Amino acid sequence: MHNTGFVARKRDAVYLPFLVHDLKDFLIAIPEFGVRGFSITIPHKQNILKHVSDCEPLAAEIGAVNTVAVRRNGSLYGSNTDYVGVLRALESKLKLRGSRVLVFGAGGSARAVAFALARAGAQVSVCARRESAARELARAVGGEAVPRRALRTETFDGILNTTPVGMYPQENVSPLSAQELRCNLVMDLIYRPLETRLLKIAKKNGIATVSGLEMFLAQGFAQWEVWTNTRPPESVMRRAMLSKLRAGESIR
Repeated sequence: MHNTGFVARKRDAVYLPFLVHDLKDFLIAIPEFGVRGFSITIPHKQNILKHVSDCEPLAAEIGAVNTVAVRRNGSLYGSNTDYVGVLRALESKLKLRGSRVLVFGAGGSARAVAFALARAGAQVSVCARRESAARELARAVGGEAVPRRALRTETFDGILNTTPVGMYPQENVSPLSAQELRCNLVMDLIYRPLETRLLKIAKKNGIATVSGLEMFLAQGFAQWEVWTNTRPPESVMRRAMLSKLRAGESIR
């Protein structure tokens, strides 16, 4: 996505993947690699906060960063574009103000989602494997923690999966069962595969679905703006992403 955008805009830049086991080691290597900005994914979205010298207020409040810009003096500026992504993905699908929405998970992505929903006026419920983490996040956004056993009886306007369960190559697994999807809409933050097992179950039960691709694209466009201070070539980047994902699915 980003590399296609760089080519389209004739920018002398390249976006590369780094497998990071030790965050400190990676940060030490930034000057040598000439890194000007980078994305943060699982499991470093919260840990990176200890290493940035400055941070946008919203990212600090969320407690998670997914985008870092490297300033000319080498200092790191953290921000969170997941927040923007989830709102753009849902804005035409669900009236958030006054709705009851369940966030499944309590990690870095879940924090961005929960804060975004709360700021938009939704009543946020949080359910996670670690109930203590669910309670902490629920308190942070003025919501409620819901135990897993309650999902078979509670109803919601929307359910958002923020966990990696169901992501390629374990795409035949769903984080929630059909009996737990008591809602009008299900969104999965996972975008590979495009239609996860969770979304297939929801669709089979007549529930509206939203692919994680929409959030991924929106947060990626926002990242581009952070790094380049310009508008991204959105249509070109979207086509590149869809082409890549569909090609991968056809290979399998």
